Amino acid sequence: MHRGYILLNCDLGAEEYVVEELKRVPQVKNAFVTFGAYDIIVEMEADTQENFDKAISLKIRSMPRVVSTMTLNVVSQ
Repeated sequence: MHRGYILLNCDLGAEEYVVEELKRVPQVKNAFVTFGAYDIIVEMEADTQENFDKAISLKIRSMPRVVSTMTLNVVSQ
C-alpha cells in the first residue's frame, strides 16, 4: 500500500467544487479545504506506486480548475 498527501492550488472560489470532484477519485481517502499557501490537502492511498502516480497525473492534475499540485510521499508508516 502506498500513501501520500497532495497539496493543491485551484482557481479562486473553486475550492468546494474541486473537493467534491476529488471525492470521486477512488484513491482519495480525504480532501479538505485549507487556509495558507495551499487551498486543498488530499490524503491518498493506492496499492502500488505506479497506481498512485497515475491517479495524480491522469485524474487530479487534469481536473478542471486545479492550477498546481505538490506531492508528499509517505516513506514509512
